[in-house]
Amino acid sequence: MCHDQAMAHDNDIPFRTLGHTGEKVSCIGMGGYHLGRPDVSEPEAIRLIHSGVDRGINFLDNSWDYNNGASEKRMGKALKKDGYRNRVFLMTKVDGRTKETAAKQIEESLERLQTDHVDLLQFHEIIRFDDPDRIFAEDGAIEAVEAAKRAGKTRYIGFTGHKDPHIHLYMLEVADRHGFQFDAVQMPINVLDAHFRSFGRLVVPELLKRNIGVLGMKSMGDSVILKSGKATAMECLHYALNQPTSVVITGIDKPELLDQAIQAARTYQQVTKEEMDALLARNAQAAANGEWELFKTSEHFDSTAKNLKWLGGESPHVKAVAPPA
Repeated sequence: MCHDQAMAHDNDIPFRTLGHTGEKVSCIGMGGYHLGRPDVSEPEAIRLIHSGVDRGINFLDNSWDYNNGASEKRMGKALKKDGYRNRVFLMTKVDGRTKETAAKQIEESLERLQTDHVDLLQFHEIIRFDDPDRIFAEDGAIEAVEAAKRAGKTRYIGFTGHKDPHIHLYMLEVADRHGFQFDAVQMPINVLDAHFRSFGRLVVPELLKRNIGVLGMKSMGDSVILKSGKATAMECLHYALNQPTSVVITGIDKPELLDQAIQAARTYQQVTKEEMDALLARNAQAAANGEWELFKTSEHFDSTAKNLKWLGGESPHVKAVAPPA
C-alpha cells in the first residue's frame, strides 16, 4: 500500500512527492490523449481540464504527437485562461531521437501549449533497445532536452515506455554511463502487469532506490483490461493508486470519467491489502500471456512504430556495424 506522502490537499485529493524533485503532485493525473480525440469537442475538453484542476488535479499529461497536436492546443487554450497554468504541473513528451528533431518538437509543443516552459519533458515511447543509444549518442535528443532545461523551457526530464521493463532498465543504464539522472519515469501499472513482463516488479524498485518519480499509466490498458471481465474500472484505479507511484495518469474524456478518477483518488486508501491480493490472484490467469496488455504484446499502441519520421534520422555519430562476411 502506498500511503506515504499521501497528504490530503484541495478537495481531499491526496498529493504525493515526485521523487527527488520534491514537487507535490496529485496522486491522479489527467491524460492528454483523450482530450484531443475527434469525438470530444474543444469546448468540452477545456471544461474538463478546468473542472479537473478546480477539483484538485494538478498533474497534466500530454505529448507532441497526440491527435496531430490537437491535445496540446486544447490544453494550451485551457491553461491560458484565468491563471490555470500557474496551478498545474504540466508534462509533455517528444518523439525525436536526434538533437535536431527533438529541438523542433520541443518548440512546437511550447507554442501549442501557449507557455514558455513545461514542468516535465519526457522522451516518449522508449520501446526499442536502440532508443536509449540513439538518444544519448552525440547529436542525440538528450542534447536538445538538456539545452531546453538550461534555457528554462523545462524544469525536469523523464522518459516513458510501455513495451518491456528491460528496455526501461537499459535506458537507466545508458543514462548512468553518461552521468545523467532522470527525474521521472512513466510506465504501465495495472492489475495484470504483476504477472507478465512486469514493470511494477522490475522497474519500480529500481526507481524507488534512486528516488526517481514513478508515473503510472494504462491502469485499464485503454479499456482493454476491462474487457477481460476480471476487474472493474474502480478496482483498476484503486490497484494502481495503491502502488508506490507519484501519479497515476488516466484518460478522461467525459465528466463521468473525471468523477470516477476523483472518487478513486479519494477512496483508494480504504482498500485493504487482502483485497488487493485477492484482486491480483483473480487476474493471474488472464494476465499469463499478455493477451489483455496489448501495448506489451502488439504494435497496437506503438505510435512511433507507425510514424518513424517522428523519431528523426539517425545521428551521424551512430555508426551501423556491417555483419560479418
